[in-house]
Amino acid sequence: MSNKRKPSKPLKKRSESRAILWNSNSPWARTGYGAQTAQTITRLQAAGHQVAVSSNYGLEGTTLDWHGIRQYPRGFELHSNDVVPANYQAWRHEHSGLDPLLITLYDVYIFKGQQWDDVDQIASWVPIDHAPVPPDVAAWCRRPNVTPIAMSRFGEAILNHADIDCLYVPHAIEEIFKPTESISAGGKDLTGRAFMGIPDDRFVFGMVSANKGAYPPRKAFPETFLAFSMFAKHHSDAVLYIHTEDRGGMGGINLRELATACNIPDDQIVFVDQYVYRSGIGNDLLAAIYTAMDTLVICSMGEGFGVPQIEAQACGTPVICTNASASPELLGDGWLVEGQPFWDSPQRAWMTTPGIPSIIEAMEAAYARGRGRSQMAQDFVAQYGADFVFDNYWLPAMEALR
Repeated sequence: MSNKRKPSKPLKKRSESRAILWNSNSPWARTGYGAQTAQTITRLQAAGHQVAVSSNYGLEGTTLDWHGIRQYPRGFELHSNDVVPANYQAWRHEHSGLDPLLITLYDVYIFKGQQWDDVDQIASWVPIDHAPVPPDVAAWCRRPNVTPIAMSRFGEAILNHADIDCLYVPHAIEEIFKPTESISAGGKDLTGRAFMGIPDDRFVFGMVSANKGAYPPRKAFPETFLAFSMFAKHHSDAVLYIHTEDRGGMGGINLRELATACNIPDDQIVFVDQYVYRSGIGNDLLAAIYTAMDTLVICSMGEGFGVPQIEAQACGTPVICTNASASPELLGDGWLVEGQPFWDSPQRAWMTTPGIPSIIEAMEAAYARGRGRSQMAQDFVAQYGADFVFDNYWLPAMEALR
């Protein structure tokens, strides 16, 4: 194990001010990383640090301020390897009296080039959704100027098993995620069911997952769709609501073709309005959508964390998830799906393919339980509140990184 120091217990002391460059999605991006960026950088700024963001998604062609925080645009290279270290040097020079720190929230295997050697200190909030640690991920985490921060206990254990020391900070959610029957929109009350276009008497399974990547399809759309098709044959009142891009425009799967291939009846699958989805759906409406679901289905092949799983439970909605990677530790109320190992050849590590019979079994159990909010789920996710996580995990991490 390395001799990098990690906190033994939560601390309340605030670190001395640092010049922090944050590298991830832009804070306004309607993505999981965008949400984590927004909530963390605002709290780091309030704690007295000088913070800027180097975007890899969400901003092009200009530099601007967002709530007083500098936002650098993405580079020409796909993952912005061409500009992030340069932005770090610029931010460091602008705040020469402060110790600099680069924090990344992104898949670390994409970081390439000698320019990263010139960054003094890097803290990588790293998603681990394979076992063992993929070689390219391990190589980055072992660099002398990098301290990995695991976002799940699963990730922490997998890194430690590879003799890689790390800190631990879980992802978190804002208080807006709570049972929400309706929101005010256009001077009227809008329920989640009304937005989805699904009658109140239907039993709704929902998926909130980015449709990116087809080989492998990490979010297990094929297995989930086929399982629901078989389940739906015996439950005509069940509906599968899909909250994502529908035709594979971001390098994913054409989900409408998949639904047809799985023989899901047209009246038992609903896709989010694509124009509204691409325009950006606010968290208040997303909370109403989660509340309108009867069960969230997130049977991924691997999750570094799985923010929708926490968001849904905060709204009182139980979850069906795969018994693999970070998902089991995030389940306060719901059902675990068993699967079999899947060899991810490009990553040279294992993921888990969820079993279709096990998904069907979980859907049957959810349907048999019936509808209603889960207080157990709400109580469980209190530990992932944004303020709680910042005070009890980010502040100790910043002390450990001094």
